[in-house]
Amino acid sequence: MKKLKELNCILLVDDDEPTNFLHKNVIENAGIKTHVQTTESGDEALEYLTCTGRYKNEKRYPQPGIIFLDINMPRMNGWEFLEEYKKLSPDQQAKIIIAMLTTSLNPDDEARSKKTDMIACFLNKPLTVELINKVRKKYFNDGY
Repeated sequence: MKKLKELNCILLVDDDEPTNFLHKNVIENAGIKTHVQTTESGDEALEYLTCTGRYKNEKRYPQPGIIFLDINMPRMNGWEFLEEYKKLSPDQQAKIIIAMLTTSLNPDDEARSKKTDMIACFLNKPLTVELINKVRKKYFNDGY
């Protein structure tokens, strides 16, 4: 997988608002100066990526370089999100990676993530400065 020069946007997909708030702060504390979009469901994330639904009147958002995706969410879980995400055009998908970021202790989730080409890594919550820097170093060439 080719490294991107810079990270233009991070999309957080998690149904827990305090977790999104915490992870957004971690990203800022890591010194990443980029647009961070938080969504609280898989369907809201799809609306963001396609500029539909609650995002239909907004200008085009930056294409995420990373999507941090929770697994266990109501309405549309992370796996269901991925099924719909696959149907998007390349200009609506993330530029580089999807990282599962979850509290799931189910070993089947991690095993399934390793068999899913779209998922670059499986991470345990909470997101930390160390984790975000590890992902940046592996997938981005942004000078950080």
